[in-house]
Amino acid sequence: MNDFRRAASKEVRERAAHLAESREHPRHFANGDEQKFRGKNPRQPSYLASFTKGLPHDFATGLASNPEDFQWFVRGIDSGNPRDFIDTPLGPPNYQPGPGNNLVWEGEKAKKAADKNGIGLRAWESQAAGLAFDLEGPDAQAVTMPPAPVLGSHELIGEMGEVYVQALLRDVPFTQIVDSGVLSHSVTCENGTTKIVPVANLIGKLGKLPWFNPDLNDCIKIAHPSKPDHTLSPEERERLRVGITRANAFRGITPGDTDGPYISQFLLSGNQGINSNDAERSRADGLITYGAISIDQRVRYASPCVDYMTQWADWYDVQQAANLTGLESYVKKERRFITTPRDLATYVHYDALYEAYLNACLIMLSEGYAFDPGLPFRREDYVDHQQAFAHFGGPHILSLVTEVATRALKAVRFQKFNVHRRLRPEALAARISKQISGDLDEAELKWMADDLKDILTDVDGVNPNDPNLPGGNHLLPMAFCEGSPMHPAYGAGHATVAGACVTILKAFFDHGQPVTLAGGATDAFVPLLDGSALQVINTGTVLTVEGELNKLASNISIGRDWAGVHYFTDYIESLRLGEQIAIGILEEQKLTYGENFSMTVPLFDGGSIRI
Repeated sequence: MNDFRRAASKEVRERAAHLAESREHPRHFANGDEQKFRGKNPRQPSYLASFTKGLPHDFATGLASNPEDFQWFVRGIDSGNPRDFIDTPLGPPNYQPGPGNNLVWEGEKAKKAADKNGIGLRAWESQAAGLAFDLEGPDAQAVTMPPAPVLGSHELIGEMGEVYVQALLRDVPFTQIVDSGVLSHSVTCENGTTKIVPVANLIGKLGKLPWFNPDLNDCIKIAHPSKPDHTLSPEERERLRVGITRANAFRGITPGDTDGPYISQFLLSGNQGINSNDAERSRADGLITYGAISIDQRVRYASPCVDYMTQWADWYDVQQAANLTGLESYVKKERRFITTPRDLATYVHYDALYEAYLNACLIMLSEGYAFDPGLPFRREDYVDHQQAFAHFGGPHILSLVTEVATRALKAVRFQKFNVHRRLRPEALAARISKQISGDLDEAELKWMADDLKDILTDVDGVNPNDPNLPGGNHLLPMAFCEGSPMHPAYGAGHATVAGACVTILKAFFDHGQPVTLAGGATDAFVPLLDGSALQVINTGTVLTVEGELNKLASNISIGRDWAGVHYFTDYIESLRLGEQIAIGILEEQKLTYGENFSMTVPLFDGGSIRI
């Protein structure tokens, strides 16, 4: 018996390995910007469109000060040898650890923190993860993403305009952003001052950009400043968003994203507690049962009107790897439901990557949401004589919805570091600002500045005057003191994990059933304007499990855009990358079970796959 089991186990492992080997292993293509801005001046390449955060930078231009440093960076990425990264320059050349190292910093925030405790350096994150192997699911290098939009393209201009407008709307409640009757919103800042945010005007300016407003009679073509007859690739056509409205602005483009409120019910609602009979507990409390304890859906209330890296010296210190993590400001002792984009940014600043999807799973399990009808043990106990638990039940899906996260992170790390090395929005905004000030002279940046001039006027109006930016301060206001993480923008870790985790949930649960957490099938929770409580509204449309899970993935992914650390393409293409990872894992896991079953998985593009 032991010999038979041993042989059978080996056969299953070999079948799974063969399945993984037989999948298409695609080639990986970057957009060419890294080579383009190296080739313009081979003796002094600028790496203008590449991720250089952490390397020593030139104060006047904001570019990496020594092109050789970037080559060390790439060498370490390619080899995966920790020694090569130890040899790669990190931070200011004269940096010394410990208190009193304020002399190497330029900005007041870093200087004050250095006087007190010393400022450490932020190192790059898991740059070799994409070289690691895995024993389940697609290899990290067996899935890919299309090239990112090139510098100067209308798609990137649209993305950058979007991120700028998102920063300006960061303190406006989502319910006000989507309401076409709201022209402007008054924000009370923590210091007691008031600012008026012209919501309709900002979204209107965004909608006028060519990427969102191409010739409707020829949607397969959209002019590129250097390529008037540029025909969109299939991937670009899928990403093209014609017509920005209050109902679809800043939302995802997957099925269900524009149904009902902006925020998914799974980010607001709680459940009814243990055995669904906690006398003083309702879903509107936002408490999720986690065993005998509870998870609170409310977040820390970050100080309104307080943004970071809006002065050149502060921006420069962050690019020089100054570790300003954890220095953002909060309203003391207050928590509230996710009400504004700043609240969502706070959530995705500190989340455990898979926590939103684990929470959604806990809610659906406790509320008795039906599983996919193709799974076994769906009938009454007196019929099946067996319950789902260790397989096809709660523990199975709860562990699997988190397990896929590490596989997703390995795959996206390969795309980030080894393929695309795309610069973050905070860096592109600095390039645009320096182009306008005259410290840089690149045609692609000029095209971007010209197209974005109306939005840039609004950005300059909220940012402080800065003598280092005589052409106007067009730095991107950031929600985080430390700005983006220490890895390139494309793809996005949060979005890849979102794509993988949500795909697992859609595979296990009957995705067509309505979400009735707020009451009826067309009812939904939204926060009050101050975020202190939830209220129920009637949406007029049925909110489904698929739609609210897709919206959950988009909320978390685009929440990083609201923070200023990602672009729209980082979200959608990474979501699809995570989907591929999850499907591969499900296909291989199916080989390990004796039951005859199937799963029908709805895809982010609107199709479906049967496993």
